[in-house]
Amino acid sequence: MKILSIGEKLHHPALEITSINESSLPQCDTIDQYDYIIINGGDGTIRRVLKQLHFLNHIPVFILNPRGSFNVVAKLHRVPKIDIVLELLANGKIPKTRKHNIFKINDELFLFSAGNMGDLQHIFLSETLRFGILEKGPLKYLLAAIFLLPAHLIMTPFMLLSSKRFFIFTPLKFIKKLGSFYGQVNEEIRIDLENEHNMLELDGDIVTIHGRHLHIKAAGSVSIVTQ
Repeated sequence: MKILSIGEKLHHPALEITSINESSLPQCDTIDQYDYIIINGGDGTIRRVLKQLHFLNHIPVFILNPRGSFNVVAKLHRVPKIDIVLELLANGKIPKTRKHNIFKINDELFLFSAGNMGDLQHIFLSETLRFGILEKGPLKYLLAAIFLLPAHLIMTPFMLLSSKRFFIFTPLKFIKKLGSFYGQVNEEIRIDLENEHNMLELDGDIVTIHGRHLHIKAAGSVSIVTQ
C-alpha cells in the first residue's frame, strides 16, 4: 500500500508514506500508483490538489487532515482523525469512503461553493484580515460578516435578481434555485458576465476567470474516507 501526504510530513512505522509540498505536486508523475492521498489543509487545498489530479483516469482515495478555518468538506463527511485512519490502514483494514461530487466552471473545479455575490466580498475582506491573532481560525470570517452585514442586507435582493450574479452552495441542496442562488447543479448553468476578466470565489479561494461566458456543470466525484 502506498500513501502520499501533501502539505505535511507524516510518519507511521507500519505504513509507507511519501510526503511532498503542494507546490511539488506538478512534478510528481506517479500519482496513479498511490492508493491514498492525505490532504493536509482546508477546502481550498483540497480544491487546488484536485484541480491538478482531475485529468487522471484513476484518482486515489482522499484522506482529509483538516487544517483550514472552516473545513466544510471534512465536516460534511464527518471525517475521522488522521491517526485513526492510519491505524486502520496499518492493521490491514479498509476505511469507509463516501463519494463527494465535484463541479466545473470553465477550466476551474470546485467542491461546494462558487459565486460572485456576497461570498466574493466576504472572502476578500476575510483575507485582508488574515494577520496577527486573526491569521488562523474562523474569527476573521465572523468579523468580515459583521462588517459587511449592512451592505449585504441592501445588495443581496438586487444580486438575486441579476443575471450577471450567482452563488452556488451545494450543502443547501434542498434549495434547487432561488433567483441567482443555486443549491444544486443538476444541469449545465450558463452565465454571461459581460466582462472578459472576472473574479470568483471557489471554495474559499479567489480566482480569476478569463472569458465572459461561464459554463457550470457536474464533473464527476472523488472518494473521501469517512466514519
